[in-house]
Amino acid sequence: MRFLFLLVLILPNIVFAAEINVAVASNFTYTIKKIARLFEVESGHKVNLSIASSGKHYAQIRYGAPFHLFLSADQEKPAALEQSGSVITGSRFTYAIGKLVLVASKRSPDMPSQNILRSGNFERIAIANPKLAPYGKAAEETLLNLELWDENRTKLVMGENIAQTYQFLNTDNVDLAFISASQLLDNSPIDIQQVWEIPASMYSPIKQDAVLLKSAEDLPAAIEFYNYLKQEKVVRMIESFGYRVPQSQNTGSE
Repeated sequence: MRFLFLLVLILPNIVFAAEINVAVASNFTYTIKKIARLFEVESGHKVNLSIASSGKHYAQIRYGAPFHLFLSADQEKPAALEQSGSVITGSRFTYAIGKLVLVASKRSPDMPSQNILRSGNFERIAIANPKLAPYGKAAEETLLNLELWDENRTKLVMGENIAQTYQFLNTDNVDLAFISASQLLDNSPIDIQQVWEIPASMYSPIKQDAVLLKSAEDLPAAIEFYNYLKQEKVVRMIESFGYRVPQSQNTGSE
């Protein structure tokens, strides 16, 4: 009898637990892992995360990869999927707005962080490829606004995405790197000496959109996770991990 009683208690979780496949932009790695872990504890569902560049995920989705949600690093790719009929109508929304920072592994004596670029006191600087990654495009815009793009072209080392850009700094292959502010919270072994949060006026807003893909229509757990991303506590988590959120979702103070 006791065995049957325990089985009755456990069985609902077995029956209703589901697996959700989520494609996530690499800059959101640290944040989504925290959110997914909390969701799994609260819901009993399993969240399978695929971390890569948004461009790579976009191509995979177009070729039929079995994802249920797509959290992009930009708005263009989710919008393109929406246009192609690959997403559930009306599901696209901006879940985060990225912040760009410049980090240095070596301190420049008696020099404010924002002047490091003008000093020229560095050999290599890493950015994500502007043609592939929104954070790379933002870095390019920043250098152009500072009128420092042309003189630093030969010093640029380009990563496929923001995660690879971060690794260039981690492995001492560059002196400076433009990365996401959220990556500074990722318990990194890098000894970062200086950080400059780039003024938002220097680059176009890095609006990151999420969509529910058509494959989620028959998976309530995927819709549950999608709605979870909009909950007040999750929005606050996203803010605390180095992002801005749209005003309509901002439940805290700016």
